[in-house]
Amino acid sequence: MNPLPSLWGADSPSRLLGSRHIATGELVFPALPGHSPLADQYQVESLAGEGELYSFTIIHPSAKSGINPFALGYLDLEGPVRLFGRLTGGERPLIGGRYRIVADADYGYVFEALEVRP
Repeated sequence: MNPLPSLWGADSPSRLLGSRHIATGELVFPALPGHSPLADQYQVESLAGEGELYSFTIIHPSAKSGINPFALGYLDLEGPVRLFGRLTGGERPLIGGRYRIVADADYGYVFEALEVRP
């Protein structure tokens, strides 16, 4: 038996799963596992599939690594909840830009820009 809950829900398009505290309404990510002592205080729900970029940084790995620079950022979703993840695409990220959460085989999920900037 897998002790960790899935990151993704079964709805289509698939959404990340979080847990909302029943008494306070606070939304957390990832969803609490069912065996957690706190599980009865939370209900699992799907997170919004899109959000606004709050902040980002560009990572410049060593040239010896052969890895190209990439961006990591925080995405604000309704709930409210803030997620950290990798941003995809060749353009420089834009704070306040709209991003969609998509599944990724290497990282679990990534943020993909929705708006094309001139």
